[in-house]
Amino acid sequence: MSVIFEKLERLGLVPVIKIDDPDKAVPLAKALQDGSLPCAEITFRTKAGEESIKRITQALPDILVGAGTVLTQAQVDAALAAGAQFIVSPGFNPKVVAYCLEKKVPVIPGCANPSDIEAAIEHGLSVVKFFPAEQAGGLPYIKALAGPYSGIKFVPTGGIGANNVASYISYNRILACGGSWMVPPDALNAGDFDKITRLCREALFSMLNFSVTHFAINSAHEKEAAATASFFASVFSLPFRETSVSFFASDAIEVMKSPGLGAHGHIAIATTSAKRAIAYLERQGLTINESTIRKDANGEPTFAYLSDEIAGFAVHIIQKK
Repeated sequence: MSVIFEKLERLGLVPVIKIDDPDKAVPLAKALQDGSLPCAEITFRTKAGEESIKRITQALPDILVGAGTVLTQAQVDAALAAGAQFIVSPGFNPKVVAYCLEKKVPVIPGCANPSDIEAAIEHGLSVVKFFPAEQAGGLPYIKALAGPYSGIKFVPTGGIGANNVASYISYNRILACGGSWMVPPDALNAGDFDKITRLCREALFSMLNFSVTHFAINSAHEKEAAATASFFASVFSLPFRETSVSFFASDAIEVMKSPGLGAHGHIAIATTSAKRAIAYLERQGLTINESTIRKDANGEPTFAYLSDEIAGFAVHIIQKK
């Protein structure tokens, strides 16, 4: 997988944006950056698309910028000259795909059926856009398509929003989700960049779907741990259970048999995507304790602690099942 695709996968979201006024391009890019979503697919549906890409890439080179709705080889040339780092098309145009591959630029063509996907595989591609996602059958159809094409990852776009992005992103064959709800045209045209920043952050939280799973209390030894957990279980009529390292009073209160990470204990935060949560936390300036990362059979992270304690508690994220 290309470095560009790896970056897109860690972000998880690709704002799809139609710009009519290139003067709004750089303020928009800053709003995306402030919303911890430094990525944009600028469509070529308007004459301002090319100039907008050029201004963003020159002013903010750290933002990942692609060109969308690319239909011709001439548009590929224009997008690359403007600084686009990847190309997206609504359908599978073999001439455009071959031209992008010749130029060694990552391309994500639209595929909505097995024939399209087989054409993509024939061209050596491993990432395709699934468009229009909801109208074409949504996540159930993607899962059906994914079965016979094990090497393909999807970028669903169309009909995806805050209400369903988490379900899409929880499927391990989704590279990222594209959508325009993070940058609504009315906000962009009005220059309401604060709203765009807020919507980007809300979209991230919708995708990551953070929730507290339990608090853990450190104990000096197993006997103390059992007594503490038994207290909560008996006084508040909570289910009691034992694991190899701890006792639980319900699923929310864990008491460690011996001191673990954190001066007092730890707090567990669940998420739909540990990989993307780690990337988000790192964009916030936080660091991950690399020695605590656990991975699944595919080598994807499912568990990790932050390096720093919060109020005497270690904090770890864990992949939702």
